[in-house]
Amino acid sequence: MRRRAFLGILGGAAIAFPLTTLAQTAKVPRVGVLWHAGNEQEEAIYLGAFRKGLNELGYVEGKNIELVNRFADEHYDRFEGLAAELVNAKVDVMVASIGYAAAAAKRITTTIPIVAAYGGDYVASGLAKSLSHPGGNVTGLSAIFEDLGGKQVEILKDCFGELSAVALLFNAASSLRAYISEVQKTADSLRVSLHVVEVQSPSHLDPGFSAIANSHAKAVMLTPDGMFYNERKRIAELSVAHSLPTIAWNLELAEAGALMSYGADARDLFRRAAGYVDKTFKGANPADMPIEQPTKLELVINLKTAKSINVTIPSTVLFRADKVIE
Repeated sequence: MRRRAFLGILGGAAIAFPLTTLAQTAKVPRVGVLWHAGNEQEEAIYLGAFRKGLNELGYVEGKNIELVNRFADEHYDRFEGLAAELVNAKVDVMVASIGYAAAAAKRITTTIPIVAAYGGDYVASGLAKSLSHPGGNVTGLSAIFEDLGGKQVEILKDCFGELSAVALLFNAASSLRAYISEVQKTADSLRVSLHVVEVQSPSHLDPGFSAIANSHAKAVMLTPDGMFYNERKRIAELSVAHSLPTIAWNLELAEAGALMSYGADARDLFRRAAGYVDKTFKGANPADMPIEQPTKLELVINLKTAKSINVTIPSTVLFRADKVIE
């Protein structure tokens, strides 16, 4: 009896050990996500695109992957604290919704992989040594391609041949100085005066548009920025109220009422960010994962807004549009 009892205990231990080991190796990976907006509802479009990308790769939230979302509520200075929370939550990888979030996360950790879903100029901002070989713990996708701002100036000039002055609305908290230089260079070549108007918060949008309306500028450009994205409806309202043709970098701004948008497909970038996360899970080193630039560029024109501000878009430009909102 003693021998059988002993063997029973030994057998139980033999069974229990593999089960314990299996439980340890089946750890569900945790992905910490730094969002610019204030809650999941405000980020629904891009969160949905990111989840879609994960699903396409076989990840199901709550089963074999966990998302730990943190929201900065449009305050860049909160990103570092939120990144620290994710480090304490022991996430396996961080995803930054915008470049500022990636920079903040990098200041908090140099060991956890960071994937920027909608980054800017990685090299100029010091996040990477080069696009082909980042060299640190940050990699991902860039929403900025060479001469994006310059192309937007050209589109405005194609639409309004007599255009002599353009205003560039710029978030003072951003670091897109190279983007502004790009716009200035193209504007100079087209003999278009450029007025840079800085705003520091949503409350400055109204006086900003009033200043533009009182200037010689006859159109408005928006630098790629999370604040402008979140305030897209208000910006559209102000554009119509002041009869100012406005071009943005993002489809959702045109859908909200801006006259036009030209830039990367942001939803596609967030969907593709899931691929970077998957690669890090499989052992890839961010330092060796090339940063991808946009592969899909869209020109969107909102004809309802054109009618509201009494402008006519030339057929040559309409023909080039990927989407026309009527």
